[in-house]
Amino acid sequence: TRAKKNALTATSVTTARVARARLAELGDPVRAEHSKRFFKTGKGEYGEGDRFRGLSVPQIRQVARACAEMPLGETLRLLKSPYHEDRLVALLILVRRYSRGDDADRQRIVDAYLATTRYINSWDLVDLSAPAILGAHLERRSRAVLAKLARSPRLWERRIAIVSTAHFIRNGDSKDALRIAQMLLDDDEDLIHKAAGWMLREVGARCSRVVLRAFLDAHAAVMPRTMLRYSLEHFAPAERAKYLAMRAKDGTAPRRMRRRQ
Repeated sequence: TRAKKNALTATSVTTARVARARLAELGDPVRAEHSKRFFKTGKGEYGEGDRFRGLSVPQIRQVARACAEMPLGETLRLLKSPYHEDRLVALLILVRRYSRGDDADRQRIVDAYLATTRYINSWDLVDLSAPAILGAHLERRSRAVLAKLARSPRLWERRIAIVSTAHFIRNGDSKDALRIAQMLLDDDEDLIHKAAGWMLREVGARCSRVVLRAFLDAHAAVMPRTMLRYSLEHFAPAERAKYLAMRAKDGTAPRRMRRRQ
């Protein structure tokens, strides 16, 4: 019942074991099967083998609030769960703790985040955590780690690199988004094309359309089609057509194939 489910998240949770038990009790097998299809968990798909309990996003956020005081070590244990929702709860805890922590707390969280990227292994896990943790941390620090992540053979580390720049874009800084997007022009993964195109679109919307046009003038001819289309979503039809026409005649751009995980 709803009352029972609310009771499950009403009290503070401080261990990964209790958090997993609460998430399991809230799970819905029908929703879990839908999530498996939505997040492409079949053989050869990007989410191959991922497991789901079957929770809604509001339920996940409710559990994360109940776990707000969970120690970092327990949060990292939860992050290593085979269940997608458990990992998302752990990341939402880290986002909250980062926003409220002092400098030492924030450094520990970022160090832990970078050490556990193998568990941040889906687009929603990246997108809900990377800007608020890594992006925020690098605002006044060296951003060299983004280039390292952008060169990673791991799809999700490359996505962390580009999506982290959303934090800078929101503050009117497009430099790193453009730099990382250029590094990813030859990427062979559609989920990277979408993320890079999304960040480029936001550069145009939040920073400067002139800057975005300059990037497109230089690179539209060799950009992956999905990246280009995403970046052009706020352009007028005639201007979109102009940049799409700059693509190679066969509709492909030369790209180096990366070693898959």
